[in-house]
Amino acid sequence: MATAFRNPSAAEVARAELDAYLDTTSRKSLLRFITCGSVDDGKSTLIGRLLYDCKLLFEDQLAALASDSRKSGTQGEALDLALLVDGLAAEREQGITIDVAYRFFATDKRKFIVADTPGHEQYTRNMVTGASTADLAIILVDARKGILTQTRRHSYLAHLLGIRSLVLAVNKMDLVGYDEAVFDAIVEEYRTFAREVGIEDFQAIPLSGLTGDNVTSGSEAMAWYDGPTLIAHLETVPVAARAAAAAPFRMAVQWVNRPNQNFRGYAGQIASGRIRPGDEIAVLPAGRRSRVERIVTFDGDLPEARAGQSVTLTFTDEVDCSRGDVIAAAGGAPETASRIEATLVWMADEAMVPHRSYWLKIGAQTLSASIGGIGPIVDVNTMEQRRGLSLGLNDIGEVTIDLDRSIPALRYADDRVLGGFILIDKVSRSTVAAGLVQGFPQGASRPAGALEEPDGAIVWITDSSPAARAAAARRFADRLKALGRPAIILDEEALSGLGAASADEMLRHGREVARLMSRAGVHALLTLDATPEQSRPGRRVAAGSDGDEGDDQWVI
Repeated sequence: MATAFRNPSAAEVARAELDAYLDTTSRKSLLRFITCGSVDDGKSTLIGRLLYDCKLLFEDQLAALASDSRKSGTQGEALDLALLVDGLAAEREQGITIDVAYRFFATDKRKFIVADTPGHEQYTRNMVTGASTADLAIILVDARKGILTQTRRHSYLAHLLGIRSLVLAVNKMDLVGYDEAVFDAIVEEYRTFAREVGIEDFQAIPLSGLTGDNVTSGSEAMAWYDGPTLIAHLETVPVAARAAAAAPFRMAVQWVNRPNQNFRGYAGQIASGRIRPGDEIAVLPAGRRSRVERIVTFDGDLPEARAGQSVTLTFTDEVDCSRGDVIAAAGGAPETASRIEATLVWMADEAMVPHRSYWLKIGAQTLSASIGGIGPIVDVNTMEQRRGLSLGLNDIGEVTIDLDRSIPALRYADDRVLGGFILIDKVSRSTVAAGLVQGFPQGASRPAGALEEPDGAIVWITDSSPAARAAAARRFADRLKALGRPAIILDEEALSGLGAASADEMLRHGREVARLMSRAGVHALLTLDATPEQSRPGRRVAAGSDGDEGDDQWVI
């Protein structure tokens, strides 16, 4: 029998090449890094040089860049590579970076996401934003100017935010005649500063973003330098993702996925560790335990998932798990705490107000918080510490923060995802500070699943009928009082004196009053109409029940 052979079509060949390329790319590791430093030290030009020399620009991009370069005229007839990342009109007009610009590129060895952050002191908050997710920081220094205040500030912030891979890029070496003595003097000065702030190691590279020396290829003008080029260092430096995969499993629930009555899954991005079907987990802060039944993704179920992947988990048991909860490996579940010690980087023009209530967003949950004690405040210009009653723009201070409910007790040093947070002004809704959890005051942490309030409690009475909720609240309050437990009913009438302008504001007042009453040892019974997400903190008890919640610990 004859066998017929058919040459593949051009489309099939192209598809095979594309599949091979995607498969190769998916296996490469990913490095996130930022460029930072002072104004006009060449951050944007350096990123543009990386993209240009790695041949990652399309013809239309090069044509647009040539056209824009002619209009700006900053580099004569040559290309102004900084225009590749300075996209805002204000940035091009002033020749500075204002917003954080992200670019993705890849080489044969690794994928990269680079954040070009502003150098001006006014935009330090933008630098903090870019650094919060970075694994490596390139600290640029203009070889003509040496180490500046902003160099020290950005280095300190990068170290504070947990970035342990630093590159001291001494730029514009072409403007100092490629002088080795200039490079050595800058490195020695930076080494002295690094020891003062606890930076253990860094890679110093002399380069020129404008001419490309030591960026992707070695420099003949700097034959005295025998270290790696910038791109060679970026391609080989270890990435933090490996360490995250080796840590205990933790994932913040971002969404409860319930497309129909037969499916309930908990979606989120895995912060650390790995998970498999059958693994035992704990839902924090409640501490309820179950086992993973399935790991669901758009492309089908997975036998295993690890840090960095976004998945939906289903459990073998019906346990209470909502947005903001943290799913952790049962064997490595952290304690919970309602009071934290933290480092704050204040990023608002308006100064911090001690004991004022702010929104604190950590992981996937937002809770009410107030700043109590203020410890040392670091002067990033001199690295000296001072005392103060408040924090102003760009101040970095140690504070104690009280929370309205417990969160997993994870330090930023142990978990950069679940140990970092932001503070939001409740009135203006603007982000006012970035925070790093440093520790927990004595007595603030407790085992997961322990009672939130040992004396009082917050109970939401649930029923579609307001009359039924009110009747149940009166019945429960009478029984509690008969047992010698103080109780208060919080309904719309009781809260009307607080001047709430809307139903949401009424709920917010109810939560705050209930939290304070429960801390004073009083059982707060709320009859406001609230969804499960809105009725937190507290426990939900059906109006028709007899007050016993089964496996819950609050029992009348």
